[in-house]
Amino acid sequence: MARIEHFQRDKMDRFQLHDEVEAKLFVQDYDGRKLMQISTYGRAGRQEVGKLSQTIQLDEGAARQLFDIMKAEFGFK
Repeated sequence: MARIEHFQRDKMDRFQLHDEVEAKLFVQDYDGRKLMQISTYGRAGRQEVGKLSQTIQLDEGAARQLFDIMKAEFGFK
């Protein structure tokens, strides 16, 4: 579980496609600022299917940075 402060671009020598999982998105006001939380849940092959697996949180600054990266990479407007 982590709150992302900023994103840093990097390169990977090897890239592996991960299994698909379910995710839930939450938006909450906390201490006067808006936070977004993305939580993923166990894949079908796990012992406890559907159990909370990972959670990341983004504040407005990190969300803006990710959005700018997504615009550049995927052509989002």
